[in-house]
Amino acid sequence: MQPSVFLIWIGALLILGGVLFMAAQAIWHGRFKRQTRTFDASGFGMTSNWPGFALVALGAVLLLAWAAV
Repeated sequence: MQPSVFLIWIGALLILGGVLFMAAQAIWHGRFKRQTRTFDASGFGMTSNWPGFALVALGAVLLLAWAAV
């Protein structure tokens, strides 16, 4: 496999992994409270999603690095 194709796959997988991580944080940490039926938005903050944003940014950098070559 050529190195440029490898960078594309790694970048795409990092972006997909980051999006899935952020979705999982929102689903598991932002659940409804069963007693009061109120919505807790703790899974949508920057503090709980920064690893997902970092993965998406790293994947974007890899894709842009391939485009620059």
